[in-house]
Amino acid sequence: MPSQPFDAKSYLAQLTEQPGVYRMMDASSTVIYVGKAKNLKNRVSSYFNKNDHSRKTQVMVKQISSIEVTVTNTETEALLLENHYIKKLRPRYNVLFRDDKTYPYIFLSNQEFPRLGYHRGAKKHKGDYFGPFPSAGAAKQSLSMLQKLFKVRQCEDSVFSNRSRPCLQYQIKRCKAPCVGYVSENEYHQDVQLTRLFYEGKSEQVVESLQNHMEQAAEQLDFEQAARFRDQIAMLRRVTQKQVISGKDIDIDVFAFTQQAGVNCVVVLFVRSGQVMGSNSYFPKASSITDHQELIESFLLQFYLAKHQVPREIIVNSTEFELDIVESAIGEIAKRKVRVTNNVRSARADWLALAQKNAEQALNNKLSLQVKQADKVIALADQLELESLPNHMECFDISHTMGESTIASCVVFKEGAPERASYRRFNIKDVQAGDDYAAIEQAVFRRYSRQVKESKLLPDLLLIDGGKGQLNAALKALKQIGITMPIISVAKGTERKLGMEQIFFPGKPIAKILDENSPALHLIQHIRDESHRFAIAGHRGKRSKSRNKSWLEEIPGVGPKKRQQLLKHFGGLRNIEQAALDDLKKVSGIDTQLAEKIYNYLHEA
Repeated sequence: MPSQPFDAKSYLAQLTEQPGVYRMMDASSTVIYVGKAKNLKNRVSSYFNKNDHSRKTQVMVKQISSIEVTVTNTETEALLLENHYIKKLRPRYNVLFRDDKTYPYIFLSNQEFPRLGYHRGAKKHKGDYFGPFPSAGAAKQSLSMLQKLFKVRQCEDSVFSNRSRPCLQYQIKRCKAPCVGYVSENEYHQDVQLTRLFYEGKSEQVVESLQNHMEQAAEQLDFEQAARFRDQIAMLRRVTQKQVISGKDIDIDVFAFTQQAGVNCVVVLFVRSGQVMGSNSYFPKASSITDHQELIESFLLQFYLAKHQVPREIIVNSTEFELDIVESAIGEIAKRKVRVTNNVRSARADWLALAQKNAEQALNNKLSLQVKQADKVIALADQLELESLPNHMECFDISHTMGESTIASCVVFKEGAPERASYRRFNIKDVQAGDDYAAIEQAVFRRYSRQVKESKLLPDLLLIDGGKGQLNAALKALKQIGITMPIISVAKGTERKLGMEQIFFPGKPIAKILDENSPALHLIQHIRDESHRFAIAGHRGKRSKSRNKSWLEEIPGVGPKKRQQLLKHFGGLRNIEQAALDDLKKVSGIDTQLAEKIYNYLHEA
């Protein structure tokens, strides 16, 4: 609450009636809400002159200590500026779009024997880029399918240029081994051209070309080759029949907005070269003061301001937004004309219906998951005999290698689900190497002394990964701060088996063991495992920076020659990290014992 009430009457008396953006701030000068207006005076006045606001809107208005405005020439400029402010300031009462990732592409290089591969990031290399795909899984699934269809190489150039005999991909008939000259340049480029046509959405041309090759092979009595073309055609037909439309050179994003039980869901369907490349689901957080129009306009602008590719056409399943203004604003982002529409027919209507169906399904899944998570929270409160539901839980874990680069993690769960934006890591300082108790004490003290100082809510339940020692260390930190809260520690038990976790309580010498099928235990395992994962990831990153060398150099028994063999066999560190134990055993010079050592290092618990 501000020390002096905001003098709305005096402020509104001098406010302009031009279009622009307004920023509402609380007593600490933190922006709590950003809005746009065709008429600034009318829009801002509505917050203070109307009496039919929701409870949350009334709470927000009471927090206002000052308001700043920026006048713009047009509503379009106001809409763009509003979303730039939202992205930069992240006000608590606005719709927040939390997806800044770049989307993956398929890359076809421009070389004598082109490579087909997965790509994410800047487009620095010469060649063709197809996409974007909605996820890494969708892109890699596409690559796997194309390996079976046209057998264009996918290996790294460093591997390709150093092969002396065909690799496993040739043996399982997913590559024609151009690296060792098993295929002519002309035949290989036919496959490359078919791949390019496929990704350009010209599936019928691909089928027609394959049919011609099949007929030529049959005329030459090469029935084995004709059968291979027949199988390619059949596979291609199975793929393309899943598409709503194929063969149209159009790129469209289709947005379906839906809402139920206070949860907003947006599904974006990506159509590239006339083919549905997949979809992404989003659940934007919006306060009760946000109407449907603001949700749609804000989401669309933030989506494309987040560097997503802007297609020539955008379809939206709603009429509750100012179409012309949004169209103009997105055009400003793309620096070209973009068509935004909500009135479609034929294939576009099919795509919109598909997006709507996906949105309804995603929302149902989300609501169902929330119910299941709520059941787990209730079960946990019952099993641990807590006085209230642990809707806000936090868990700490420690990760280090022989005391080096110690990192503490703190993960946050709300309503039984992870809230990743609130996760924190702590670089542990001035603690004896390997002293996990002191590390826990420091991390807990730093976390909650700051929470208390900033008057932030403390968790309903605190979990510590470890046994009695870790629990006592955390209690010591809480005592130093002068606060109390429900707290437990979770140890893996004497046999370290999943389902046999021991739960320790303050002042109780005997641990409690929950039934391995208990929803309460499953929730504890989830938050414990998430804390463990987050700690290990932070520790590895810190260790890598401090040593300034590859983790491959850290494994005992792996010298320069064996590192070279591993890199040559797998083509890169990432492939080694993803390799199965049996794959590691196949590397020249790597025996079973060393393979197990490498595998265990990469998957340390």
